[in-house]
Amino acid sequence: MAKAYVMINCDLGSEKEIIASLRKIVGVKEAHGTLGLYDIVIQLESPTEQNIQEIVTKVIRKMPKIHSTVTLTRSESGELFQASEKIIGMMLGQNKAQAYVVIHCDKGEEFPTLKNLSHISEVKEADVVFGFYDVICKIETSNNKTLENIITKGIRKLPHIKTSMTLNIINEQG
Repeated sequence: MAKAYVMINCDLGSEKEIIASLRKIVGVKEAHGTLGLYDIVIQLESPTEQNIQEIVTKVIRKMPKIHSTVTLTRSESGELFQASEKIIGMMLGQNKAQAYVVIHCDKGEEFPTLKNLSHISEVKEADVVFGFYDVICKIETSNNKTLENIITKGIRKLPHIKTSMTLNIINEQG
């Protein structure tokens, strides 16, 4: 299964409407409004990378009110991350603070970075990606202070991290 993350910039105030439309697209696994450089982040899954390219270019980029997109396609991931923990946490309502963190790391250190991220329990999923960034991860915690600590004292302190950018998920836009 091919997977990609798409970061989107759109008309101010149209995020909820666009997110609702994005969630109706076959292959969109998640769609969230964010605080940060981008307005919306989505996860796409499809049988092939060609299908993902078609969804992005023929559907998403043609949507009214969307100005630009940045697509990060997955290289490798996630057998390091247990989906059951994520599901249990969401069912219990424990994961109220969420963010995506995109990371630039030292050349050749993408997979060690992924492995290091797998040791942080609040990192629920992560992928090495092709595109403007090297790694993307999703963090879920019970509150914003814990989220802040995980990012500043956990992720940013890992070896080989050059820069990171955080996209805080806005729960009201989901």
